[in-house]
Order: sequence, then structure tokens, then C-alpha cells
Amino acid sequence: MVKKRHVAPNGEIVDLAYAAPPGTPAGVEVLTLAALRDRAPEGLLARPQRLDFHQIITVDSGSAAHTVDFTTHALDAGAVLWVRPGQVQGFGDVAALEGTVVLVQPGFLPPGTAVSEAADDPFRPVLWRPVGDDREAVFCAVRHLATDFRTGSRLPPDLHADVLRHLLSVLVLRLTHVTAAASGTPAPGDAFVRFRAAVERDFARLHRVADYARALGYSSRTLSRATLAAAGVGAKEFVDRRVMLEAKRLLAHSELPAARIAERLGFDDAANFSKFFHHRAGLSPGAFRSSTRAHSA
Repeated sequence: MVKKRHVAPNGEIVDLAYAAPPGTPAGVEVLTLAALRDRAPEGLLARPQRLDFHQIITVDSGSAAHTVDFTTHALDAGAVLWVRPGQVQGFGDVAALEGTVVLVQPGFLPPGTAVSEAADDPFRPVLWRPVGDDREAVFCAVRHLATDFRTGSRLPPDLHADVLRHLLSVLVLRLTHVTAAASGTPAPGDAFVRFRAAVERDFARLHRVADYARALGYSSRTLSRATLAAAGVGAKEFVDRRVMLEAKRLLAHSELPAARIAERLGFDDAANFSKFFHHRAGLSPGAFRSSTRAHSA
């Protein structure tokens, strides 16, 4: 399933890298939650983890909490959880759940398509609760994917991979439809899509909206209007939230001192970083680190 890149002390993140099991199509794996529990080294699932692959969990029965980037989600029958590369997750009582896990390596889906763009979009929802026909369609797509993963070994490897690629695309499109139906809002415009991608790439060095506007060929006002319409917040708030997320990840899941984190996130000095963090979180970086470590102990 995966291999550990970094064995971390308690409280620090464990980086997990994708490794296809022998004899399976490179790029995707489908297994049960029971098999995941059996295969994972003792204690691993209880640790905070940052994945370099996609992890989709569909829950058939049971209930448990699951944390993704400091937000706790309640998983129960009918829930669909999608953790994307770079996000930090924490399992709750994984033994209380039964369901299916789909692991996907970035690049497995055809690049440059609507399907791959939806799959790789880090701003897509983490949790879905499809109902009615949507729920039936999503879980049917997962069962079909699991069946072909299990029985497709008789096919030539390239053909088997293509079959799984198409079936995974069906699942992604189904979830995209659920998202669109639930939100009731139109797809974001080009200005926001480009701005969002630029922020994800450059948030650690560019903090001003004017810098993004200049690089993308828009006015700051245009970016702010587009971001407000698509994300419900202004462009500056959007950038600051992304910086804060990374700051929290590093404080909670690494041993880097605040000064190094400040440097990594593009602040001139630790004092400016501390002021920024305290203004937004209501406590200092050190206090936030202590509180998260105490909570996870």
C-alpha cells in the first residue's frame, strides 16, 4: 500500500509515500478498511500522516471521527472521505468502520482533462454525504472499481490499468456532480481558478494580492471580486488562510522552531510571523504547538 519516508516521534507527522503492491497496476489500489487495518504497521494509523497520494474512503457501516488539516469530520454509513496529496490526516477509531479504500497516485488519471483537474484540485471538499440516487451511483462506482481491481489480473497490465482509469473517472465525475448539486453555485471563473492555482504554488513567497495580480495580468480588484464570488472571502483573506494552514501544519507536525517556519513561509523575521499568527489564531505559535501536542497526547 504505502511506505514510510520518515519515522517521526509522537506528535510529529509521518510522511507516507505511495508504493504499488507487486502484481497490481501501478497507480491505483482498492482494498477494504479491514485490509488497511491489517496491513498498517502497529500504531501507524493513530499517528498524524501526510500522504503523497489520494485516499478515498467510502463507509459502509460504523462511525468514527477523522481529522483532515485540523477539521474533524464525522464518518458513518454513506459518507465519502477524500484526502488529497499534501493534506495531513488523523484516523479516529478506524476499527469502528467498515468500507472501501481507494488509493491513487497523482498522474494516474489522464492529465489535462476535467477529471484530473477535479481530482487534483486541493480545494475540493473533503467529505461528501450523497443521498438517494447519488449515493447509490457513487457506491456502485466504488464496488465496480473494487471488483475490476480484484478480478482484472487476467487482463494485460496496460489494459487492466486503462479499465481502472476509466472506472475511477466515473467515481470522480459522480462526486463532482454531488458537489455541484449540493453547492447550487456555478463553476468558478477563470480569474479565480488561475489565482487559486498561483496561491497554492507561491503562498510561501508571495503574500500580497498585488503580486498575484501583476503575475496573472489582472487587477487586484478583479481578483478580489472573483475570489469573493467563488470562495466567499476576499483575495487577501484567501492568501492568509493558505499561509495559516501551512503554519499550523508545521507547528503541529514538525519540530521546526518558529523562526525556521517564519523563514519557510516567507516572513522577514519571526516577530512578524508571530504577530500574523497571533492575530489570526488568537494565540502565539508556541502556544498553538503546545495545545495541539497536549490534545494529541
